[in-house]
Amino acid sequence: MQMYQLSATELWQNYELIDCGEFEKLERFGKYILRRPEPQAVWPRRLSETEWNRLPHATYERLSEKQQESRHSEKGVWEKRPDMPDSWPITYTSASISFSMRLALTSFGHVGIFPEQAANWEYIAKALQRKTEHKPAVLNMFAYTGGASLTAAACGAIVTHLDSVKQTVNWANQNRQLNAGLPEMRWMVEDALKYAQREVKRGKVYDGIILDPPAYGRGPNGEKWVLEENLNELFELSAQLLSKHNSFFITNLYSMGLSSLVLENLTGSHFTPPAAEAGEIYTLSGTGIKLPLGTFVRFMR
Repeated sequence: MQMYQLSATELWQNYELIDCGEFEKLERFGKYILRRPEPQAVWPRRLSETEWNRLPHATYERLSEKQQESRHSEKGVWEKRPDMPDSWPITYTSASISFSMRLALTSFGHVGIFPEQAANWEYIAKALQRKTEHKPAVLNMFAYTGGASLTAAACGAIVTHLDSVKQTVNWANQNRQLNAGLPEMRWMVEDALKYAQREVKRGKVYDGIILDPPAYGRGPNGEKWVLEENLNELFELSAQLLSKHNSFFITNLYSMGLSSLVLENLTGSHFTPPAAEAGEIYTLSGTGIKLPLGTFVRFMR
């Protein structure tokens, strides 16, 4: 298996990592600049503190544990300039795909998009643009607000979008509605393992599977997800669900404790992929720093 460092930096017009360091990152989403935490940025910043204070339209501040309890488990708050909206659109456009998404300032510090995933969106588009005898079926699990789902739908796939959080699935549906002409998707508020187990029993086959699992999580009925404990079974189930021909598979991990070699070993244990790619995903800042943003494995066959 070939090991890669994967970056989407050159693919974006509406996103920019300006600088990162001292456990924070400074980013531009469209015309708005945000300052928020980044646990992997352990190095010094390149820009001055004056610039870090001057540039942001909004800055995310973590709350103390006591404050979180009083605010019903919110994780933080955004300090905004008057010209910073709570929500705004962003468009991703390339030679292969184009779609818009709604961004918003959430209490967890997320904004509704992981820009580094554009590198995988392009991979999905490439896989789905191959000629097939039928409309490809794509299963996107832990699908969040749906960047990969929008990509697959824009390329003509029949998409099943699955996440355990109803509000997140609703957000993804709002993103689909922003894009005139995209087909309806199948929206599932479900535990990923349970759903995959049932699909295997039904004999279901998909032409593409996308996994974006967190380190920890809960299903809609309190099901417990622990990455190290459950990932092997999910790979085993995915291998049974994935078509043997004209198919693709992508997994992203954001856990700082698992290397890309874990994904290489899991892939080799459950699949027989041709020339699978594995490695790290990063974004290059305007100040020349490579910010690591997780590991991945992917292949087409």
